Amino acid sequence: MSVIFLKGERKDQIIQQVNIHTRMSLSELSQVLNVSEDTIRRDINDLAEEGKLIKIRGGAMSKAYHHTSQLQETYAHNSKKIIAEKMLPLIKDGMLVLIGGGTTIRELVKIIPSDLKATFVTLNPLTAVELLDKPNLEIILIGGQISRYSQMSVGGEVYQRLSELHVDLCIMGTNAIDAREGLTDSDWETIQAKKAMIKAADKIAVLAISEKMNSVMRMKIADLSEIDYFITELPPDSPLLVPYSSSGIQIV
Repeated sequence: MSVIFLKGERKDQIIQQVNIHTRMSLSELSQVLNVSEDTIRRDINDLAEEGKLIKIRGGAMSKAYHHTSQLQETYAHNSKKIIAEKMLPLIKDGMLVLIGGGTTIRELVKIIPSDLKATFVTLNPLTAVELLDKPNLEIILIGGQISRYSQMSVGGEVYQRLSELHVDLCIMGTNAIDAREGLTDSDWETIQAKKAMIKAADKIAVLAISEKMNSVMRMKIADLSEIDYFITELPPDSPLLVPYSSSGIQIV
């Protein structure tokens, strides 16, 4: 049965969905909330004017994902800190690491020890800047056209450079993950970049708050069988993670 939301409730749902998935299109929000895209567009315009999210072409982005965001604006901040702390032991001295961007990865970068010696490669300019605070890291930024959707470098030259890499570990976030459908997203260029990142790595770690679980977007990035580690704030033996561990992925 479809649920009809009042305007205030609908706006709250839009903010929640955008915060969970980082960004969502008008069509995706229209389907979730069972209203027209015009209604969603008007709501997003209002919410952007109120400073509660960022309006982007064809949809909306979480305010916390913007480069000017403050700590208190980060959605599920405590959960993301837990994920970062669970991810950190997988990073070792001497590694060549390919790392994405986003608010969970931002928390990870903050707690990387100053004495860690490793090389980090990223497509995300904001991640590169944040890594500069770590004095013993070598940092390589693969540049190109910057996607407004994902804030990553995208395009053929980027994918070519990634095809020439063979990294020890790839660390990435995801906007949606499902035990059957794997990793999915809505932006074609971002998907191609993430596919290239996965192909470039020996091991792949995916970081996601549990609210992103059991959600599917329009286009596939990878099956769970292509992923080595899945890290959420939940304990590894949580019943909610059983469908994921059954795929052979290691739950951290």
